[in-house]
Amino acid sequence: MRTIGNLIWFIFGGVMMGLAWCFFGLLAFISIVGIPWGRACFVMAGFSFFPFGREAIGRDELTLNEDIGTSEFGVVGNVIWFIFAGLWLALGHFVSAISCFITIIGIPFAIQHLKLAGISIAPIGKTVVSKELAAAARQAGAQVELENIRAR
Repeated sequence: MRTIGNLIWFIFGGVMMGLAWCFFGLLAFISIVGIPWGRACFVMAGFSFFPFGREAIGRDELTLNEDIGTSEFGVVGNVIWFIFAGLWLALGHFVSAISCFITIIGIPFAIQHLKLAGISIAPIGKTVVSKELAAAARQAGAQVELENIRAR
């Protein structure tokens, strides 16, 4: 089912938004300073091309370790990202979601566009993994938090 959903998604709009992510990624790489943003763009472009069965998750939630993208520097990076590219990508996904909501068949695609619009606002510090791996990472994080509470 994921494969069929991804194929239909790719043909009917996913390719356009994925290319938009690639465009902003190329602009970021051209500037040299924007290479971290460009990397995030290409990760999210792959997600935008084929989103079904995958999920964006914070790297700190996945690895249980903070890195530069999940620290305060990541917050600053996300603010800069939002100003230069995030707003435009989020608007693109939002407009695509509205056009998908018009038909009943398009509702699952509209929901994916809305998820991608949210990710467009702040992609720094996130990575894309399978839904199963994301659920396992969240479970492991909850287990660690529970152990920390019990240790008090």
